[in-house]
Formats: sequence, C-alpha cells, structure tokens
Amino acid sequence: MHKIPVTVVTGFLGAGKTTLIRHLLQNNRGRRIAVLVNEFGEVGIDGEFLKACQVCDDGETAEGGGNIVELNNGCLCCTVQEEFLPTMQELLKRREDLDFILIETSGLALPKPLVQAFRWPEIRTGATVDGVVTVVDCEAIANGTLVGDLDALEQARQADPNLDHETPIEELFEDQLACADLVLLSKGDVLDDATRTRVENWLREQVSPGVKILPCENGQVDPQLLLGFNAAVEENLESRPSHHDSEEDHDHDDEIGAVHVVLNESFEPRLLVERLQALVADREIYRIKGFISVPNKPMRLVLQGVGKRFDYFYDRPWGPTQKRQTRLVFIGRELDRAVIEAAVRSPQAISTSV
Repeated sequence: MHKIPVTVVTGFLGAGKTTLIRHLLQNNRGRRIAVLVNEFGEVGIDGEFLKACQVCDDGETAEGGGNIVELNNGCLCCTVQEEFLPTMQELLKRREDLDFILIETSGLALPKPLVQAFRWPEIRTGATVDGVVTVVDCEAIANGTLVGDLDALEQARQADPNLDHETPIEELFEDQLACADLVLLSKGDVLDDATRTRVENWLREQVSPGVKILPCENGQVDPQLLLGFNAAVEENLESRPSHHDSEEDHDHDDEIGAVHVVLNESFEPRLLVERLQALVADREIYRIKGFISVPNKPMRLVLQGVGKRFDYFYDRPWGPTQKRQTRLVFIGRELDRAVIEAAVRSPQAISTSV
C-alpha cells in the first residue's frame, strides 16, 4: 500500500498557520486531505475554525471518520508517543481514502521530534513527511522581535504542562527554520517594500541553501506549493540540525495554563478588544483566541490575540440550530476563570437568546 504524504506546518503563535491551512482546504482541488491540529487549551478553537471552511467532513476524532483531528493535550513534540502515535495509527487505517495529511503544530513545538516519529515501525510503512513548511511573521521581525510579543511568548512557551524542553525563543525559531523545506512570510503586506526586502534578505541568511522564502498574505498560497515536496524528511534528518538533538528532559512551569470561557452574551468587537487589552495589561495573559457573538450580526466573529495585538474577522454564518455563544481560550499564568469572566463582561455585553 502507498505511503500517505504528510506536510508539517510549523511557526510561532499568531504567525498564520491556521489561516494557511484553511485556505488550502477551501482550494483543495478534489484532494482528500486530513488535518491534525495540535493546540493547547480546553477547547479546539483552531480545529473548529478549520471545520468551518465548509469543505471538510466534521468529526472530533479519527475513529469517527472526520478529517479534522484535534490533539489538545499540549506540545506535540513532547507527546508524540502518548497522543500522536495512536491518532496516526487510526488515520492510517483509512489511508486508501486519503491523499494527504496536514499537521499544524502548536506555536511552541519543535518540528524535529515530530518528524522523527515517522521512523517508528508503526508509522513508517504507511506515511512519510513530504515536507515541512514554516510560517514567519514578517511584521514582528521588522519590529525587532521574532513574534508579535516576544516577552509574552518567552513565558507562554511554558504554558503547556506536557512541555518538557526549556527552549529560548531564538533557538526554537532557529530549529523551525532549520527543518523547513519552504518558508512563508506572512503579514508582509503591512510593510513598505524596502522593509519587507530587508526581512527577506535576513531570513535567507538563516535558512538552509535552496530553501525558498515566499510572501503569504492571508494564507493565500497555491496548494501545489504546499504539497508534493517528496522530501522524505524523516530519512535525512541529519541534514536538519537542531539545538536539541541530544537534550534530556527539562523543567516546566505548572502555574501557566489555559482557561476556557463560554458566555451567552454578544459583544461589539471594538469595545470587547479594548476590554481584552486592558485585561492583558493587568494580568499575565499571553494568548487569547476564540469565537464572538456580535449583536445584530448573522456572522460568527473569529478573534485572535497575541500580547496586546488583536485581529478579528467574520468567518461564516451561525448555523440555524447552533447556539450563539462567545467562546474564548485564555493562555497565561495563574489565571482565575471568575476574574476573567467578570472582566470580559461589561456594559456593552448584550444578552442573547437566539
């Protein structure tokens, strides 16, 4: 039986990985694609966002036959044996019905341990890593950081209780670049040409010879560029050095975690963002993402925040039988659900009964 080609998409929080995959699924040209989403939190916001592309089969697990599979137990590079292996084994039972598999790693994951798992006998006969794509935030680099809020991510990288490596952000970024077959530069459209060129030239000095760097606005990349590398990455990992090739286990911070908030209120986006920004300034909150119910709007609002930077847009109409709720995941240190809920609720919140 044939091996299923697997594309691994890596990159920091907020770089645009999920948007990229969603665009690919909406333009899949008849390809049968399964997606594994690895994120940290009590609810699969990214997984639900991908399911909303309306070209994918719904389903929470591989056993259920769905093509969007969520791995919510934390950093994939640290949980490959506990969670990734059985999930891949279930997917491989369906390999005659699949053309490709996409894996979206968490923003804190090292790509190499994941790729090494494809050498395991349980997987290597059924799947191969076709290529590794790294998404880079061009605007952040232009501003002198690697992510939108480097200080916050330096702490947020320990938010995962399964995260056993203590990796400086710079080294994690270098590892993501060193493993890449293609680098996509997101958010470059907000910069002038000279600044964008300067960032591209700097990146070319960081990647391996022959690795291409391409602009990527709102995830809009030709699917043919993301599939079909034929790299068999697991067979030549020695040419992709990592800072962590020989590291042992490391400590992690158990005080950092995720809080999932579900509210039956609708919110005006601008006023909600102002309240969230005030909350971030007052509390150690590193990442916010979720879906917002907006009064008098038939569309669902997607909201994502890294540090003080927030983005939001409407992705699809609410379903006729779907309960309109505001659902948010907060990642940070020593979070109190009651305090967060009280801070999010404000005079502009409007009771929703639909």
